[in-house]
Amino acid sequence: MTKITRINVPKFVALKAQQQKICVLTAYDYPTAKLLDEAGVDAILVGDSLAMVVQGHETTLPVTLDEMIYHASMVGRAVSRALVIVDLPFPTFHLGIHKAIEFAGRILKETTGTAVKLEGGAEQAPVIEGLVSAGIPVMAHVGLRPQNVHAMGGYRVQRDRDQLLRDALAAQAAGAFSVVLECIPSTIAREITAQLQVPTIGIGAGSGCDGQVLVINDLVGMTTGYVPSFVRQYADVKSSIKQAVSEWCGDVRAAKFPDQSHSFD
Repeated sequence: MTKITRINVPKFVALKAQQQKICVLTAYDYPTAKLLDEAGVDAILVGDSLAMVVQGHETTLPVTLDEMIYHASMVGRAVSRALVIVDLPFPTFHLGIHKAIEFAGRILKETTGTAVKLEGGAEQAPVIEGLVSAGIPVMAHVGLRPQNVHAMGGYRVQRDRDQLLRDALAAQAAGAFSVVLECIPSTIAREITAQLQVPTIGIGAGSGCDGQVLVINDLVGMTTGYVPSFVRQYADVKSSIKQAVSEWCGDVRAAKFPDQSHSFD
């Protein structure tokens, strides 16, 4: 029996030097995480996007720390190989370094997550540094930051090259092991990737990043609302489920299910 090699933070970072593209997907429950892990993703992000794709909110802001821990616990129990990263929800890392350590510490203590992700670059550098000094690996997130949707005036492509580069470099200097680049021009993302020693993970940032991340619901066609233009749907699970349920309802109403093969004597 082949022993499964677990991906940890150093192995994740080393993928950049090995010029191996990194595959990251979100998951929010046990069965989905198990499928993604068995399919070979390098990391699973328990994203605060669950507020929108699971809970039905319009933004990521309502999800709580307790809810993130609840979902991360399910994901962690399913994973044997992938690195598990958990989003710090709003506003847990805006309340000071000690509070951020307390909240991130809860995630590591109460789940099997290995690292946390927080939105921000230069302005969050002290928090990133504090978390890392406490032994908590941090993935940073620059560009479009969904938790800042109100301040940014909506979900817009971020084009300030100097600020984006400053944020990414500051996050790296503070100790972040990776940086997510969301919704920025591909030329800028490629430049940032070339200047960083740590991996960049793109979402709507072109092919020049060291890896890519998508929301699993978008990837498999389970999204119930708007699908971003940077998403390629690799399946149409939503239609398959609706068709299966419709057929089942028809069989139940026509007394075709259950038949003798699905019954006990």
